[in-house]
Amino acid sequence: MKISVIGTGYLGATHAAGMAELGFDVVGVDVDPTKIERLSRGELPFHEPGLPEIIRKHVDSGRLRFTTDYAEVGAWADVHFVGVGTPQMPGQHAADMKYVDAAVLSLAEHITRDALVVGKSTVPVGTARRLQGLLREKARDGVDISLAWNPEFLREGFAVKDTLEPDRLVFGVNSPDAEPTLRAVYAKILATGTPLIVTDFETAELVKVAANAFLATKISFINAFSEVTEAVGGDIRTLADAIGHDTRIGRRFLNAGIGFGGGCLPKDIRALQARVSELGLDRSMRFLSEVDEINLRRRERAVYLASSMLGGEVADLRICVLGVAFKPESDDVRDSPALDVAARLYEMGAAVNVYDPEANANAARRFPRLNYVGSLTEAAADADLVLLLTEWDEFKALTPEDLAPLVAHRRLIDARNVVDGDRFRDAGWDFAALGQRYP
Repeated sequence: MKISVIGTGYLGATHAAGMAELGFDVVGVDVDPTKIERLSRGELPFHEPGLPEIIRKHVDSGRLRFTTDYAEVGAWADVHFVGVGTPQMPGQHAADMKYVDAAVLSLAEHITRDALVVGKSTVPVGTARRLQGLLREKARDGVDISLAWNPEFLREGFAVKDTLEPDRLVFGVNSPDAEPTLRAVYAKILATGTPLIVTDFETAELVKVAANAFLATKISFINAFSEVTEAVGGDIRTLADAIGHDTRIGRRFLNAGIGFGGGCLPKDIRALQARVSELGLDRSMRFLSEVDEINLRRRERAVYLASSMLGGEVADLRICVLGVAFKPESDDVRDSPALDVAARLYEMGAAVNVYDPEANANAARRFPRLNYVGSLTEAAADADLVLLLTEWDEFKALTPEDLAPLVAHRRLIDARNVVDGDRFRDAGWDFAALGQRYP
C-alpha cells in the first residue's frame, strides 16, 4: 500500500514520518517548494523532539520523499491523507477552509486509480459530507474515490509518540471499503490493543473539537478560581491537587497560569462557536465565549502584576522574559500568551529581553521589536524584573542563587506556578505568582 500525505506542516510532516516508520512507502505533498526542498534534505522547519531523526532515517532509506506534484501522487498512491491547516479566518471566528478545499480538489483532479482520501485536519462538522460530494463531482470517469475522516490528537512536544502510540484511533467512514483500508494502514498500532472507534463522519469531525473544547474549559476553570485566590488568598496549586484527586476530575490540565495558546485550542473553540451559530445553536456553546475571555484575562493579569511590582510604571525599566513559546518542547508562538505579555510590556515602554530555548526565531518574525538573546544569563542581566512565562525545564529548575548575581533587582513573577515561591521570598525576593494573592 502506497501513501501520500497532503500538507507538510506540523501535522502532515509528523504523519508522513509516522507512516514511513510503520513500514509504508510515503510521499509528502506541499505547494511550498522551499519547504519540500528542506524536508527532502531531512531538515525539519519546526521544532519537535524526535521527529527530525525519523524523517532523516526514512529520507535516507528512500521510504519517505517529498514533492509538489499532485499528478505524481494521484497516479501513485492508494491512500491520501489530508493534513493541511484550518486557521481562523481574519476578522472572524470561523475556520478558513480554503486550504482543505484546495487540497481535496487537486486530489480529485489528479487521482487516476481507485483510492481512499482520509481527512485528518480539524474541520467544522459537515465538512466531510460536503467534500464527499466534491470528490464524486470532480473524480475522473471510472475512478472510484472514497472518503474517510481520521482526526489527529497530537500534542506538540509529544507528536511522535502520539502518532505511533496513540491513546485511541477514530475512523469516520461512509463506504464499505474505507474501514478495512484504514485497519490495514494502522494494523501495527491496532495490534498493540489501541482502542478503535468506528463511527460516522459527523462524530469523527466533532471528536477533535470536543476534546479541545473540554481541555480549554478545564484550563479556564482553574484559572477562574485563580482569580478568586488572588483576591482572597489561598494556594491555587493545593486547590488543584485536592480536586484533582477526584477521579471524575483528574489533575491534568488544572495548572493555573497565563492560559492556553498555540495553533489548536484558541482557534478550534472559536471555530466551533461559529459553526454552531450557523446551525442556529448559539446557546449550546455560549460558555466557550467565557472560556476564551477568562483565558485572555490571564494575560492582562500578568501585565498588571508586572506593572504593580514595578511601582505602577514600566517605561524604561529592564524586563527579562523567560519563554515565549505557548508551551515547552515547542517553538510554536501562534496565539502565545507569553509572547502577547512580552509585547504588551514593550508597548508600555519597557526594555524587554527575551530568551526561549527554541522559539526566539519564530517570535522575532511575529514581533521583531523585542530584544531576543541566546541565553538566560543574557536575558536576566541587570533586569529590574524577571517574568517566567513558559515552563521549560531550564526555568523550572531556577533558584534564587541562580538569578541573584544576574539581576539588578530581585523581583520575579512566576506566571506558570512552577518554582518554589517560598524559597524566593525567604531569599529576599519580591515574588508573585498567578493564582496567589499579591502583595
